[in-house]
Amino acid sequence: MMFRPSIPLMLGLGCAVAVATIAPAQARSVHISGRFATEHGATTTPGGGVTAWLNPRTNLVTYTIKWTGLSGKVTAIHFHGPAGTGQEAGVLAPVAGPYASPLRGAVLLSSEQARALMAGQVYVNLHTDAYPNGEARAQLAAQPR
Repeated sequence: MMFRPSIPLMLGLGCAVAVATIAPAQARSVHISGRFATEHGATTTPGGGVTAWLNPRTNLVTYTIKWTGLSGKVTAIHFHGPAGTGQEAGVLAPVAGPYASPLRGAVLLSSEQARALMAGQVYVNLHTDAYPNGEARAQLAAQPR
């Protein structure tokens, strides 16, 4: 006797394969975040932070950056590293403007930079006219799922 799968069975299997294909790709993304705090002697009280997703296969970081409470408009935003909390580092990746909160975008990191990000060695700086070296800093860290 020959087995003939039914159309509903075939559709069900097709959906299962599609979900199985999509789910691992989502599972591979790493949630990264950090909250803004003052730096370089700023007397403001910044709020907000960075929420991002790292695709470890491509090293693409998609982000949303939100901020409040700064001395004035943001003039530059950069990903900096590698550096731990309280340490300074050079620019890893600039963030394109115009700068308005919330700001969404993506940056492509090298494999080495992505490893630093996963190790908590990358921060985002918000630069303003009053604090050109950085008024607010969010040290980024991978978040558990």
